[in-house]
Amino acid sequence: MTTRPDIDDYLSLFLNNTPMMDVRAPVEAKRGSFPNTVNRPLLDDEQRKLIGICYKQKGESEAIQLGLNLATTDIREQRYKVWSEFCHQNPEGYLFCFRGGLRSRTTQQWLNELGIHYPLVTGGYKAMRRFLLDELEISLNTLNIINITGPTGSGKTRLLKMLKHHVDFEGLANHRGSAFGRSPTDTQPSNIDWENAVSVAMLKHRHTYPKEVLFIEDESKLIGRVCMAQNVEKMCKRAPLVMLEETMKTRVTMTREDYIDTLWPEYLSLYSEQAEEKFSAYVLGALSRIKKRLGGLRFSQLNQDFEFALKEFYQNKSSDGFSNGIEILLRDYYDPMYQYQRANREDKIIFRGNRDEVIDWAKQQNL
Repeated sequence: MTTRPDIDDYLSLFLNNTPMMDVRAPVEAKRGSFPNTVNRPLLDDEQRKLIGICYKQKGESEAIQLGLNLATTDIREQRYKVWSEFCHQNPEGYLFCFRGGLRSRTTQQWLNELGIHYPLVTGGYKAMRRFLLDELEISLNTLNIINITGPTGSGKTRLLKMLKHHVDFEGLANHRGSAFGRSPTDTQPSNIDWENAVSVAMLKHRHTYPKEVLFIEDESKLIGRVCMAQNVEKMCKRAPLVMLEETMKTRVTMTREDYIDTLWPEYLSLYSEQAEEKFSAYVLGALSRIKKRLGGLRFSQLNQDFEFALKEFYQNKSSDGFSNGIEILLRDYYDPMYQYQRANREDKIIFRGNRDEVIDWAKQQNL
């Protein structure tokens, strides 16, 4: 492996999707890391805790010695294995810890003992996080961003993915943004992970297509469990709007396709014999989360409709039975809520149309 120098060019790391090895403890990585990064810790959570206590009570030299004592032969062999695998699979990558200090240097030293000379990111996580926060602020204030809005079920995400220049907030959050929006695995990134991913996506657009319009989808502050950063939320509220308008029939069909037809194969693949139980829990559980807003009578009727539709779906593989309930949800629950949220933003609408009309209009913006 060719020897490469350590790096502090954070811009190139993110623009080039450079693979990175995060050697912080798992608890740190779970709070937030970066795209194209895997966690291969030097210390596990308990070791990190013990060494941190030692450092505060006895100083750095004692903490280092404790670290060496904890690094048994078995632990070293395990670290060597996963680190060397990453290095060989990613010869152009880098490693980092929190500040690019002791843990990064120790990892480098251990790798050197194996004959692997692998560079680190100077400044580590802290410096890269600061860089992305600063760059996100620049992006939010300089990019020409247009917000795709429209009632629930109008196909905003479908439309967004058909536009060349876009950032998919829901995709990065692994959630569709509604009560029914969680993924089959119900896994979402941390707020920091999401914010970093948004910053990188906007950074790439700014450096590659600085004059082109960037499209986003109108979102509320919460996308599932991901809480949108305040500056991103403010940008969404001030950005000009394109209103996607579709008929109720089209909206019902797309909602049924997105939340029933498309999701069911994923549940079947993940859960096999338990798929029906899990899928029913997802559909009826999502409905129960909005029970108070629906009201007792309407909730009971919809719950009964969806239970019947699920049985029919499992027997006949047809999702048509959901159509009536979906229309009621769209018309009586989601539409009034959307109209309330949009009430003070009518003046920001710069175009209205169905999907084909919006696509044609969007192409004209980037000529």
